[in-house]
Amino acid sequence: MATGTHLKEVQPLFPSGYSAAQASKLLDLPLPQIRNFVEAGFLTPRHDDKGEYRFSFQDLVLLRTAKGLTDKLSPRKVRQALKTLKEQLPQGRDLSALRITAEGDTIVAHDGKSAWNPESKQTLISFQVSELAADVAPLAREAVQAAREGEQELTAEDWYELGCDLEMDDPEEARDAYRRCAELKPLHPDAHLNLGRLLHEAGEVQAAEEHYRIALAVRPDDPTAAYNLGVSLQDLERFPEAMHAYDRALQSDPQNADAHYNLAQVYEAIGKPMMAFRHLQIYRKLIERDN
Repeated sequence: MATGTHLKEVQPLFPSGYSAAQASKLLDLPLPQIRNFVEAGFLTPRHDDKGEYRFSFQDLVLLRTAKGLTDKLSPRKVRQALKTLKEQLPQGRDLSALRITAEGDTIVAHDGKSAWNPESKQTLISFQVSELAADVAPLAREAVQAAREGEQELTAEDWYELGCDLEMDDPEEARDAYRRCAELKPLHPDAHLNLGRLLHEAGEVQAAEEHYRIALAVRPDDPTAAYNLGVSLQDLERFPEAMHAYDRALQSDPQNADAHYNLAQVYEAIGKPMMAFRHLQIYRKLIERDN
């Protein structure tokens, strides 16, 4: 923020994320083990102004996964498997985007479409992310309360991350956090996309549509924003607009099976059974391939 003619960078009083001590307590994971995982490069937490680690919720998910693996397998095997797995990921993706489990002495990675072992080209210890979200929520609420009472000054990114942390346990608070993020940074695409989704799930479809459109205006090639917009328009029975949104989603992600399925429904609704059949065939092929 700036006042007068002098620009001054305002340092937020709230350090985004969770400290190593909080992560250790939440996950029942010794601090040295957390440092080992960071030093091995499995996750890259931010640092606060004192140089201390600050972990995001996705970092906590990955640490929880690593802990679950080391409960069954040797630390050395886990470190080696995660290192190999990280090297196999396309540029721009990170381990927290995967579900990583262990079955016997084998580690298996799941990316939503396929499963594989990173060592031999097959991961099963699954835990409920919702359980971790419930553990994290009280800390997020404390930060929100402190901000509302003026004890802490949060940036747009702080509010966005708090929204992510609160989604599973308290969607109403999460919506408020995303709104505050958007007030500070009106063109924050992810805040609008997540807020739209939460509003949509709450039945506020027209309000959701507005936020999807903002996200898509900022990121024109975002297939998720286009797809979600299509779903909202389909729910509102604005079929030609929904068709356009789904087509736009498929331009960015031609393998989006759900977009093909929904397009089939839209074409059926407007009386074009041949087009509906075409997209239904593509949907079935994509589903069969992924299975």
